[in-house]
Amino acid sequence: MSDVVISVENLYKEYRLGTISHGTLHRDLQSWWARMRGKEDPNSIISAVQPSIHNVRASGNNPHMLALNDVSFEVKKGDVLGIIGRNGAGKSTLLKILSEVTSPTKGQVKIKGRVASLLEVGTGFHPELTGRENIYLNGAILGMKRKEIGIKFDEIVAFAEIEKFIDTPVKRYSSGMYVRLAFAVAAHLDPEILIIDEVLAVGDAQFQKKCLGKMGDVAAGGRTVLFVSHNMGAIEQLCSSALLLAKGCIAKAGSDVRSIISEYSFSTNSTDFAPVWENSGADYDNNYFVPMKLFFSDCRGNEIITMPCRNDEDLWINIVGNVKQLDPALYIGIGVFNDMEVYLFGSAFVDGHPDTWPRVSLGENVMRCRLPKHTLNEGIYKIEMHGSLLRKKVLFVPGMNNPKIFLEIKGGLSESPLWLDKRMGFFAPVLEWTN
Repeated sequence: MSDVVISVENLYKEYRLGTISHGTLHRDLQSWWARMRGKEDPNSIISAVQPSIHNVRASGNNPHMLALNDVSFEVKKGDVLGIIGRNGAGKSTLLKILSEVTSPTKGQVKIKGRVASLLEVGTGFHPELTGRENIYLNGAILGMKRKEIGIKFDEIVAFAEIEKFIDTPVKRYSSGMYVRLAFAVAAHLDPEILIIDEVLAVGDAQFQKKCLGKMGDVAAGGRTVLFVSHNMGAIEQLCSSALLLAKGCIAKAGSDVRSIISEYSFSTNSTDFAPVWENSGADYDNNYFVPMKLFFSDCRGNEIITMPCRNDEDLWINIVGNVKQLDPALYIGIGVFNDMEVYLFGSAFVDGHPDTWPRVSLGENVMRCRLPKHTLNEGIYKIEMHGSLLRKKVLFVPGMNNPKIFLEIKGGLSESPLWLDKRMGFFAPVLEWTN
């Protein structure tokens, strides 16, 4: 007997933006008649365009969009599949089809076993009902019998850490309480297949760790887990295989999770993979600091436009921005990530003694940060620009839409003849030794 529990074959999902139907009775009848005869929908772009299309294609006033484009894969019993990709890649759409929240436009999905899914905060909850009532309601939606819910009830409540609020209407719950309760119900259902979207980010760090531990227990019990997350560390730790979606298509899939994560984070085929970033025009418009350019330079002030760089040379990270309104709460800095999206360290122009801070003035400002030699090991790194008014306003969101450049370090690891290859660890400092 095959141990495949999820089989996805040539899956498409098409949305017609702005309408539920095709917009006219004539087109709706055309589509209905085509379905009745087993023919392709004449109003669909699935058969009218090349499979590589993902962008919106206009059709009158209501454009079509392919959220999923010819997706095929299999998941075996006991696998933990991490699904990754950028916003809009089709991850949530795929999980909604697997959870039968929505149906595919074309293709088929075969699932063996009971499925529990957690796709959105509060899915299946009624705001006027209490936490206790919603446990029974949500459990019933997920396929649990009342007796089964009763046996699991105390364990669910204890895991969600909402004992004091169990008889309070959930409309008064915070988003964190919502997701804790929803995850507790889904995880304790003992399903054959557990599907989790990126809702765990709502919880605090301690609860996220607790959830990851529970998901690990579920996987260790031989059950199947599908996990969507932007936390690459969690994906690498938890998942036995990974699937990378890009523009609705599968870009890469397999059991080499680390290489798939690297493909996602630092694809050299991406136009974003560059040592220089420049503002294309009106991006990041605000009064306090509009980033215009982010780039590397050497110790002589020459701009670096090609990679790699050596470990035994100082690098300068340069930030150019325009200021229209001065604010003492301005915070401009950088974050450094490795190829697994692990945040290594950060720095801001206000880190040192106030006497050393770069002066900020109206108009164009240039800030330079020195990355000392013998800091980073060989590899590829992402440097993000961070900006905010401390405790007041975020100017560009870390990890999402902020300016970023990429750095490759190769060679120059040490003056010692013993270190010719990449050293262990994230960093490669040359420390002083004596006796």
